[in-house]
Amino acid sequence: MLHTPRGGAAGGTATVDSRPMSIGTVLNTLREEFPEVTISKIRFLESEGLIEPQRTPSGYRKFGADDVERLAHVLRMQRDHYLPLKVIKEQLDALEPGDPLPVPAPARPGDAAEAADDGPTAARIGRDELLAAAGIEASELEEWESYGLIVELPDGGYDAGAVVVAGLVGELGRFGIEPRHLRVMRAAADREAGLVDSVVAPLKVHRNPQTRALAQARAKELAGLTVKLHATLVQTALGVRLP
Repeated sequence: MLHTPRGGAAGGTATVDSRPMSIGTVLNTLREEFPEVTISKIRFLESEGLIEPQRTPSGYRKFGADDVERLAHVLRMQRDHYLPLKVIKEQLDALEPGDPLPVPAPARPGDAAEAADDGPTAARIGRDELLAAAGIEASELEEWESYGLIVELPDGGYDAGAVVVAGLVGELGRFGIEPRHLRVMRAAADREAGLVDSVVAPLKVHRNPQTRALAQARAKELAGLTVKLHATLVQTALGVRLP
């Protein structure tokens, strides 16, 4: 359990002490709960103002326990609550010195099964909510929709995951990658989703609610594996050294 000097929730991150840590030590600490985090991700979060590690006279970063806890909080809010970095930063900036990190309400028993019965689009947000959460204009959203990156639901709302997609599209845009360039990723995602769905389809139509819940859990597990494989194949193709 991560020691939380300011009272924030720690999740499953490993214990750290009060001694300054290198970025490599921070990476190893976070990977217990966030196996896909990288040094580049930590540096990116620093560049976005989510953390401000101290620097030695020679320029090396030195992270404290508070920095690690903030990093874990940011990663948790992205993973579990679909919040874009802009919203997370606003929440953190609003805290007074010594305030605990905001802790989301715990899930009620049975919530997972209920969500599984409702399907992956059970959590929905409206168009205005999406624009506000992602910090984008309506014209940008329309462009992203035209390339299939974000899909409006039949009831006019959006899956909560659309906030994550919007955040990632925005981050890629910082590197000059335009939405039209991402159509290939949309196509690849659809093919991978079709593969996963073919495996769990028999479970999804089962009359037993527990079996249908198992279908959702299995789909999530398979999705995670396909994402890891995809990321590894891309890194290998680029000759990027895996951490």
